[in-house]
Amino acid sequence: MLAFHYDHLTLALPPGHRFPQSKYQMLRERVERNPGVMRPQVAEAAGTEALALVHTPDYIDAVLHGTLSAAAQREIGFPWAPGLPRRSMCSVGATIAAARAALEEGVAASLAGGTHHAYADKGSGFCVFNDVAVAARLMQAEWHRRHPGGRGLRVLVVDLDVHQGNGTASIFRDDDSVFTLSIHGDKNFPFRKESSDLDVGLPDACGDAVYLDALEAALAEVWRRMADWPPGLAFYLAGADPHEGDRLGRLKLSADGLLRRDDLVLEALFERRIPVALSMAGGYGEDLNVTVDVQMRTLDAAARAWERWRHADLNRTPATTTRSSPRDT
Repeated sequence: MLAFHYDHLTLALPPGHRFPQSKYQMLRERVERNPGVMRPQVAEAAGTEALALVHTPDYIDAVLHGTLSAAAQREIGFPWAPGLPRRSMCSVGATIAAARAALEEGVAASLAGGTHHAYADKGSGFCVFNDVAVAARLMQAEWHRRHPGGRGLRVLVVDLDVHQGNGTASIFRDDDSVFTLSIHGDKNFPFRKESSDLDVGLPDACGDAVYLDALEAALAEVWRRMADWPPGLAFYLAGADPHEGDRLGRLKLSADGLLRRDDLVLEALFERRIPVALSMAGGYGEDLNVTVDVQMRTLDAAARAWERWRHADLNRTPATTTRSSPRDT
């Protein structure tokens, strides 16, 4: 399975900053210990033309040229520095690359991404540009060029970070070609929620059983509401922050519960032949090794799903090589 990364680009953060920057290198190093399971590749930066599919020209310009106001930098949570624009563009680029690979191979991943708090005109919550939103719009544009006159590529965003994907919800509020699902801590950041197509807010310390029941019910509702125009591509934000060891999460899921979450999502997408690009999203463990363990189990589950796609394609007879999936409708 292809896994895209860019952890060689680091931010100059002040001492004690709570953004766990080192986890990205830790995760990539773990991936590299599994040759034959995953194919790590360095991500290229997204171009400004791709960013402009989602973000306003003034905001893009402010990020690129360092003219963000002090208040805007505080809302993002990062001080502007010369390395910030390129790192942020590579975050988007990794998710774009994962989406393109998923459309070819069924499953692919970014080893970071999930910057779902970024709005069209501002960043927030350690998110500068919204990688999933940009990748979704770009995949739709590329699809339209290959299939002119068709209904178009519908996208599903399954956001299971512990924090609501408020920026993504805002960007796609009036766009029925993108369905946004967010399952998150009801009392957690952001404290002013946006309206996703389907929001499920859960109480603190809900635990595995409540969470997994809510996920199964939410997925059933997604399939019901998307039946007339099924998605041809999904983005899965597989946050590690619902874990019981997370400093910011509070939902108290076990590692096994999170693995069951991943398997439920990936199985449901495979059954419907919906390609999926994963982003690792949040994870703020007291012990970052535990966070990386959780994320590695997610990636292992994705790699197993990728194998299922691969075997399904290899076992298809020549007469049935054209997929009868939503991406071909």
